[in-house]
Amino acid sequence: MGDLRSKFIEVYSVLKAELLNDPAFEFNDTSRQWVERMLDYNVPGGKLNRGLSVVDSYKLLKEGKELTEEEIFLASALGWCIEWLQAYFLVLDDIMDGSHTRRGQPCWFRLPQIGMIAANDGIVLRNHICRILKNHFRGKPYYVDLLDLFNEVEFQTASGQMIDLITTIEGEKDLSKYSLPLHRRIVQFKTSYYSFYLPVACALLMAGENLENHIDVKNILDDYLDCFGAPEVIGKVGTDIEDFKCSWLVVKALECCNEEQKKLLYENYGKADPACVAKVKELYNALDLQGVFTQFESESYEKLIKSIEAHPSKAVQAVLKSFLGKIYKRQK
Repeated sequence: MGDLRSKFIEVYSVLKAELLNDPAFEFNDTSRQWVERMLDYNVPGGKLNRGLSVVDSYKLLKEGKELTEEEIFLASALGWCIEWLQAYFLVLDDIMDGSHTRRGQPCWFRLPQIGMIAANDGIVLRNHICRILKNHFRGKPYYVDLLDLFNEVEFQTASGQMIDLITTIEGEKDLSKYSLPLHRRIVQFKTSYYSFYLPVACALLMAGENLENHIDVKNILDDYLDCFGAPEVIGKVGTDIEDFKCSWLVVKALECCNEEQKKLLYENYGKADPACVAKVKELYNALDLQGVFTQFESESYEKLIKSIEAHPSKAVQAVLKSFLGKIYKRQK
């Protein structure tokens, strides 16, 4: 795996060099340096799970056949397209949420002299995906399907982000509008499609499969978000409480708490005052939401294994199990 990872990272450098010398635009030193710094800051910084999953999944679909150098390169390039997509979403998401840090460093737009130029950088990141696909996949029979897949997933993610943002406005008026089905719908569109479905779908297309024959895979992958963890549970320093977000924790708290606790939640949720935030967190601890989540997660995992094992293709089963292994209890 270490070898695949280092090869994967090498592909980033190749793709970056191509983009910095794209003949469609006349770069000068300043613009080239800007784009290079922006890419290095935003694209390769995460765990790269989504991107590496394309390579892993493709390998499993080939059922033990040795991958050629070209296959490893192409699967890696698709993996990087997903990392580029993620970077594009995160750069813009951080601006919308007014966040301060991302992956342990200041958000891109918070850096001196960046500011709102970051909004355009997000658009540049999005356009790089089309450039990479055009450079390396234009002659492939599945090229149009790839473009279609990325467009579809981007639309679903942007729509999920919209529900997340407008729900917050509703929630400020009435916390009781928040529920588990609503939270699930937000996460499904905002996170599930590009995090779980997109890497597997890319590998299936490369392997010559028709995605319309794999609707069941999409449905199974949808349920992966139940094992993915609420971001606050997995230790992300989020601002969900201050921002009135419809998070797993708040909807679960509303379900579990008594009248007095509910009153405390209504009075303190969505306030930027650290004392209010602390009261909400204390309530989460008192309700043992960490324990409730762990129980929910392991039940979801058992159900998922059953639905994966019902899939007719052993290779697809292997892909789905490998993917589940990466995200299940990832906070441990």
